[in-house]
Amino acid sequence: MPPSQLKRLKASLREQGITGPQKSKKQRKNQKPNADQRAQKASALASIREAANPFDFKTLARPKKFEYFTNRPEDSKKVLGRPGVTKSMGEETRRKTLLPEMSRKNKVGGILDRRIGEDDPSMSLDDKMMARFQREQQHKRGGNVFDLEEDEDEVELTHGGKLLFDVDGDEDYDAASVGAGSDDEDGFLRRKRRRDSDAAEEAGEGKTEEEPERKKTKKEVMEEIIAKSKQHKYERQQQKEDDDDLREELDKGLQDVLAALRGHITKKDPEPTPAAATNGAASNDFGMNPARAALLAGKSREEADKEYDAMVRQMLYDQKAKPTERTKTEGEIAHENAKRLKELEAERMRRMRGEPDSEEDDKAPAEEDDDQESVPDDAAEFGLPTGHIQGSRPQGVEDEDNFLMDDDIVATDSEADITDDSDDESDIDDTMAMDDDQDFLKDVLPQAKAEKRQKEPPAGGAAAASSKLAYTYPCPRTHDELLQVYKDVSPSDVPVVTQRIRALYHPGLHANNREKLADFGCALVDHIAYLANNVPTMPLAVTETLIRHIHSLARSYPVQIASHFRQHLKGLLASNDPSPGDLTVLTAISTTFPTSDKFGPVVTPALTLIARYLGLQSPANAKDIATGAYLGALCTERYVALSKRYLPELLRYTVLCLKSPHITATLLSAHTKNILTMADLWSSTPAFIEIFTPLLQPLKSHNQTAAVQRLQVLIQNARLHRRPQELHHHRPLPIKSSIPKFEEGFDPNKHYDPDKERAEANKLRKEYKREKKGALRELRKDANFIAREKLREKKEKDRAYEEKYKRLVAEIQGEEGREANAYEREKRQRKRRG
Repeated sequence: MPPSQLKRLKASLREQGITGPQKSKKQRKNQKPNADQRAQKASALASIREAANPFDFKTLARPKKFEYFTNRPEDSKKVLGRPGVTKSMGEETRRKTLLPEMSRKNKVGGILDRRIGEDDPSMSLDDKMMARFQREQQHKRGGNVFDLEEDEDEVELTHGGKLLFDVDGDEDYDAASVGAGSDDEDGFLRRKRRRDSDAAEEAGEGKTEEEPERKKTKKEVMEEIIAKSKQHKYERQQQKEDDDDLREELDKGLQDVLAALRGHITKKDPEPTPAAATNGAASNDFGMNPARAALLAGKSREEADKEYDAMVRQMLYDQKAKPTERTKTEGEIAHENAKRLKELEAERMRRMRGEPDSEEDDKAPAEEDDDQESVPDDAAEFGLPTGHIQGSRPQGVEDEDNFLMDDDIVATDSEADITDDSDDESDIDDTMAMDDDQDFLKDVLPQAKAEKRQKEPPAGGAAAASSKLAYTYPCPRTHDELLQVYKDVSPSDVPVVTQRIRALYHPGLHANNREKLADFGCALVDHIAYLANNVPTMPLAVTETLIRHIHSLARSYPVQIASHFRQHLKGLLASNDPSPGDLTVLTAISTTFPTSDKFGPVVTPALTLIARYLGLQSPANAKDIATGAYLGALCTERYVALSKRYLPELLRYTVLCLKSPHITATLLSAHTKNILTMADLWSSTPAFIEIFTPLLQPLKSHNQTAAVQRLQVLIQNARLHRRPQELHHHRPLPIKSSIPKFEEGFDPNKHYDPDKERAEANKLRKEYKREKKGALRELRKDANFIAREKLREKKEKDRAYEEKYKRLVAEIQGEEGREANAYEREKRQRKRRG
C-alpha cells in the first residue's frame, strides 16, 4: 500500500530541511535564520502545501496525444487555473452582490440613503462634509445663483449691457406690501399691475420691467381652476349646440336620402296615402311611423289618444317570456328516473291486486262503466305517450347512458315488435347510435325524418303482453341471474328491461352501483355469446342493442369488461374453432374497443386469434367457408379498416375457399366482395402486384368478370406507379490533391486557415460558445448559491423556532412543576391537620 498522506507530509518536510533532529537551545540561538532563509522556508512550505492537494490546480483533463516541443516549453505542463481559489472568490462576490438582491427581493418600501457621497467610495469624509455644508448654505440663501435678490458679489444678470436694476422703468414691486398684505391686497396689486401692463402695450410704450415669479396662494390656484372649469364647460356647451344644429340640418335632408336609397325618387310628387288623403295632407315620409305621420298631417289629438289606448291594451295581452327551468345534473336526472320507475311499479302491483290506483277512481264510477266497452290503454291511462318503438332512442339522446323516462323506460303499451323490416330496424339503429364511433354510425344511422311518425296503438294481445313488464328489477351480477331476469321477458322487451336496470342502478344513486353495473356489463358479454349459441331465432336487433349497452358500459368500466372479453378469447384459443358465440364476441370487440391502435389489450389478441385460425385451418365444408367469409368481412370492415394492416392469412384462406368444391353462389359473392375490399384497402402497398395477381385465376374460373376487371385495373395502376429500386448515380469525385504547406515555428494549438473570413467566423463562433458555457456555468453557480442561502435561512428559522418552543415548554413544565409541588405540600398539610 502507498504511504499515508501524513507520512508523505513528514517526508516532504524532512527532505526540504524544515524538520530534522531536535537541536539544543545553544544551537537554535546561534543559528538564527536570516531573511533569505525565511523566504526559502516559506517557498518550500508553499510548494509542499500545493503538492499535498493536487485538486487546487486545474490542468488538462487528458494529456496530449503526441509529445511535442515548442518555443514555450511551459505550455506542456501549464496550470489552467486554481478551482479552490476561484470558487472562494466567486462565493465572496456573490455574497456581496447576489445576497443583497435576494434580501431586497419582493420587498416594497424601505429607507434610501440619499446623503451626498454616502454611496461614493471615492469621496473622503472631509469631502462629504464639505459638499453637505455647501448644499446647506445654498438652501439657506435660496439656492439659486441667478436669483435677483442675491448680493452684489454673486452673479448678476444684465440687459442691453446694463444691470437689470439700472434699467429705466417704474418698479411695480412694493416691498412694503410683501408679508404685510392679505390675500385681497395681493390680488388688488396683481390686477393693478396687469392693467398697467395692458395699458402700456396699447399705448405703444416700451417694455416694462419683468417682475419675478411668485408662488401662487391657495386662493389664486382655486380661482384659476374655477375659471378653467367654467371655460371648459362653456366650450362643451358650444360644441353641443353646434352638434345639435348640424344634426337638425341632417334630419331635414334624411327623407330625401332614404328615398334615394329605396329608389323612390321621381320627378313628380308621390301619390298621397289613404291616411293622408283622409286628413287632407300627403306624406312622402318613408321612415316615419304611419300613426305619427298621420298625427303630424292633421289628425285630431282625441283619435290619436284612442289609438294609443288600444295599442296599450293589446300589449297587455301579448305573450311574455318566461324563465326556463334549471338544467338538472346527471345525478338528479338518475334519481328522478329511479324514483318514477319505483312509483310506476307500485301502481302496477296495486292494479294486479285489484286495488284502486287513486282517489279519482272512486269519485268517477260512471266513467269507468263507460270505458269498459273499449280495450284499456295503460299508456293513455297514465298519461304516457304511445306508438313509440321499443328500444328506440329519440332525437337528442346520444347513447344508452342518457334516458328519457317518457319514451324509453316507462313506455308500456308503446313497446311494439322490433322485428319489423323497415321502420323498426331504423328505430333500433337510432337507439344504438353513438357520436364517438362515426365509422360505425355511417351504416346504421337512420335518415332524418321529415316529421314524427304517428302509429296506432297495439292490438289487445300486444298491449296485454307488454303491460306485464315490471318497472323494477334486481341488478344481475352473473349470467345465471341475468337469465332469471330475462326468463319471462319476450325478446322484444329485452332492451327496455336493460335500460330500466341501468336507470335503477345508476352510479350516482349509490356507491355500490358501480360494482353492480360492472358485473352487469360482464353478464351482458356472456349473454350475447349465449344467445348466438343457444337461441338462433333471436332477432339480430336485440343482440345489437345489447352490444351497444356493452359499449356504453365499457366507457365507464373498461378494465372489468376488457378482462371478461379476454376470458372468452382464452376459450377460443383453446378450441381454435370459432362458434357463433365466439363470432359475436369478436364483433362486439371490434365495435367496443378502438381498432386503430398499434397495440390494444383486447383487440390485438382478438386479431391474432383470427389470423391464427385463418392461417392454420383449411375449409373442409360449407360451414368453414361461411366462417372464413364472415371473419374476412369483419377484419376488412372493422379491425384493419383504419390501420390498414396486411393480413396474409386472410388472403390464403380466401384462395382456399375459392378453390374448395363446397363453395356456393352466396358464399362466392361474399368472398369476392372481401377480395375487392382488400384490394381497395391495400392498393398503395408496394407488393400489391405480387399479392393480388394469383387471385385472378380463381376468380376467372368462377366467372367473376367484374371483380377480375376491377383487379386488373388496380394492378395496372400499381405497375404504372411502381418505381424499381436503383442506386443513385453520382458524378465521380476526384481525390483532392494539394501541396503541403510547411510553417516555420508550427504550433499545434494555433489554427492556420488561409481564409481570413472563415477563420474570423470560427474564432467568433468559438468565443460565443465559450461565453455561453461560461454564462450557463455562472447561472448554475448562482442557483446553487441561492439554494444554499435559502436552506441556511430555513435552518436558522427552524433553530430559532426550536429554541423558542423548548423555552416555552420548559417554562410551562416549570410552572406545572411548581403548581404540582404546591398541591402536594397543601395535600400533606391537610393530612397533618386532619
